[in-house]
Parts: sequence; structure tokens; C-alpha cells
Amino acid sequence: MISHERSGHRGAFVWTQDGKRLAEMTYTVAGTRIIIDHTQVDDALRGTGAGKKLVHAAVEWARAENARLLPLCPFARSVFDRTPEYSDVLAK
Repeated sequence: MISHERSGHRGAFVWTQDGKRLAEMTYTVAGTRIIIDHTQVDDALRGTGAGKKLVHAAVEWARAENARLLPLCPFARSVFDRTPEYSDVLAK
């Protein structure tokens, strides 16, 4: 299950399973931009698409909030590069 945590200018999309944090993608709010700065996935989730699902959750949230994402994390950047339908939430 993916949840969204936010505290001040920092936040994360977190994948929990059986009460354990198995994956997370963190971000920092900088003005009107949301900078995705790190994605980490536990080896137990390798090959499950967990990282892509975290990016998707961030995209859905950004659309609802009318926010723009700036993926500085190399993993998140690669997902955006391969998913043109996410371009509507990319910071220009």
C-alpha cells in the first residue's frame, strides 16, 4: 500500500507491507516545484514495479494539487523519460 507523508517542505510516498517500509520516494517543495530527490526500493520488491508505482502516486497527487514535479532522482527521471503521459506535471 502506498501512503503520502508530508511535513513542512519535505514529503514522501511510502510503500508499506506488513507494517514495514519497503520503498519510498522523497521530495522537497521549492516554491511551485516539487523536487523528487530520492527513490529507494527494498530488495524484497525488486521486479514488482514498486518504484514506478511510487512515481505514479506522485503524478496523481501533483495533478490533484496542480503542482509541477522536477525529478532530480535518476530513477524517477528515467520513469518520466519513458512515460510521455506524465509530461503534464513536469516542471518546465
